[in-house]
Amino acid sequence: MQKINWNNIKVEQVNPKMKRQFIHGEKIMIAKMEFEDGFTVPWHSHENEQITEVIEGVLRFWFDDNENETIDLLPGDAIVIPGNRRHKALMIGKVIETDTFAPPRQDWINGSDNYLRK
Repeated sequence: MQKINWNNIKVEQVNPKMKRQFIHGEKIMIAKMEFEDGFTVPWHSHENEQITEVIEGVLRFWFDDNENETIDLLPGDAIVIPGNRRHKALMIGKVIETDTFAPPRQDWINGSDNYLRK
């Protein structure tokens, strides 16, 4: 067993409006992220089940390519997103949130998550 402190985890500047840290084991990953107002995570899906919890700001989600219905997460709110479900998100205000994934996001680990790096 190894104790891990977030203060010792490298902060990755994924793009000009997104910072990320993550810790992962063999079967699960947790990420702490900070976004600037107006950043949009484009439509995407992944095999990983995802739990998102908002700490600060408002995170607006769309699902299944439906631009007409939204779900807004406020501080303290969380949502479970099944694997392979298409979604997109907009940051309203500065957003700090955590995402937990099972299994870990290999595209984040190996840096091939190009949809976020624009």
